[in-house]
Amino acid sequence: MVTSIFVNLPTSDLDRSKAFFTGLGWTINPLFTDENAACIVIEKNLYLMVLTRDFFATFTDKPIADPGTTVLTQTAFSRDSREDVDAILDKALAGGATEPRAAQDYGFMYARDFQDPDGNEFSALWMDPVAAEKGPAAYVAEQQAGA
Repeated sequence: MVTSIFVNLPTSDLDRSKAFFTGLGWTINPLFTDENAACIVIEKNLYLMVLTRDFFATFTDKPIADPGTTVLTQTAFSRDSREDVDAILDKALAGGATEPRAAQDYGFMYARDFQDPDGNEFSALWMDPVAAEKGPAAYVAEQQAGA
């Protein structure tokens, strides 16, 4: 059983990353934060470990990609509403993020992407509870039947 998720991200400026992520309303666990890494608490059991590039390199024998030019993964997280998606994007943009593309609105799902100051990609999304429970095809069929 998975009890927690830790997403490790490289950063070229740890202090900037800490300021950026706390600006989103997330907190720092000081027990797992030092000059090499910061444990960003998104919510209970969901964490970002933001690591200096040199420290990140101690966890792998592979080269560390530059998130400013290469996408290896996109970390997506859900929000309770479309307004919550927009609100976290507003905070991210105010903190130095960029929005690499326009919002995606599929009716049953609404998402907006941002890149943190290092270029790591995130997607904030809201999904209609019916679509989340039954799947997008069932949601669309119900919407068409009611139209």
